[in-house]
Amino acid sequence: MKFVMQPKHMVSLGGYIVETQFPYRNLIVINKTSEPIKIEIPVFDESWIEEHRELGLEVIPVSKEDNYLKMWKRAYAELDKIRN
Repeated sequence: MKFVMQPKHMVSLGGYIVETQFPYRNLIVINKTSEPIKIEIPVFDESWIEEHRELGLEVIPVSKEDNYLKMWKRAYAELDKIRN
């Protein structure tokens, strides 16, 4: 299935990770470009991260030890600087 990332938007893909052995509990995906980018969901393995970085997306993996909310707010603040 494909999902379109709108320009200058971000999304959390925690609900789209289907592999039980995946090393991250969530992925924050940011499209800092001015073009929409299609991404593949669900996420099955770690190679997904590099494939989508090559498309121009910023992908931030969130591990079990990380503070998700803090990472989301930091990424949102950086994206907000680009928007204005």
